[in-house]
Amino acid sequence: MHPILFEIPGLGFPVRAFGLMVVLGFLLGSYLFGRLGERYSDYKGGTGPEAERLRQGEAAGYASVPMWILVGILIGARAMYVIVEIFRKSETGQRYVDDWLTVFYYWEGGLVMYGGTFGGILLGLWAAKKHRLRLAHALDLGLAAGFTGLSVGRIGCLLVGDDFGKIVPEGSESLPFPVTVRVPEVLPEGSLFGAENAGQVLWATQPWMSINALLVGLFGMFLIKRRRYAGQVTLILLVVYSIGRYTIENFRGDKIRGMWLDETISTSQLVSLVLGSLSLVLLLVFAKRRDAEADPITGA
Repeated sequence: MHPILFEIPGLGFPVRAFGLMVVLGFLLGSYLFGRLGERYSDYKGGTGPEAERLRQGEAAGYASVPMWILVGILIGARAMYVIVEIFRKSETGQRYVDDWLTVFYYWEGGLVMYGGTFGGILLGLWAAKKHRLRLAHALDLGLAAGFTGLSVGRIGCLLVGDDFGKIVPEGSESLPFPVTVRVPEVLPEGSLFGAENAGQVLWATQPWMSINALLVGLFGMFLIKRRRYAGQVTLILLVVYSIGRYTIENFRGDKIRGMWLDETISTSQLVSLVLGSLSLVLLLVFAKRRDAEADPITGA
């Protein structure tokens, strides 16, 4: 647990573990997105100058879309956090109402993953359309790559003590990592575990979320060449991730993420229920759908 990894010599600027892992996760997701785009290119089998021109345009699209996804993630994750805090009428939410400029104080923390997912998808789809990529196809590739990258970013949550779990019940303290995690007696500077958790054994919800995202991402890459239609992978992944996320939320111990209905359900669980249910319904609606994978060059 190292919230601050080191300081840049001469500048005194701290390199924070969470930020570094998010950057590494984004780079991994972007790399995988480009590789998947190349592997499942719409113009891979075409020949001649026109096919080459289309291939280059497609490659440029897959290279530029991730930056827009990043912008969407930052905007969406922050926006959802702010909205939740305002609706909860928390002290933080009231601060946003009284001084709206504090909404942009990203360095103070306050991001919601689901909001980032929605923001990233929306801006990513806009960028994909701008570069004339097939939207459902690009979304399938983007979510498979994105969830894999998220698994790395989530490691940052453990390093800073964010998204921590509940104190384990008596008799479960001996369960090994990554089932449980023992919080240091003396918390390092910048830790978000909270003084009340110092020395306690908690459910290791941070690595659980990382493992959940990794399995979902790998499952998505496995499904891409087996899908029946573009967009099917997206719907399946949203259902699977929602189930995993809803389950893990039951073991979370940080109330700051937003609790509803007399603190019986979290914001992420509400979103998981809606998103997972909607995706499942769409899977059933499109159960008999089959895409005709026509070659964009020849039409065959």
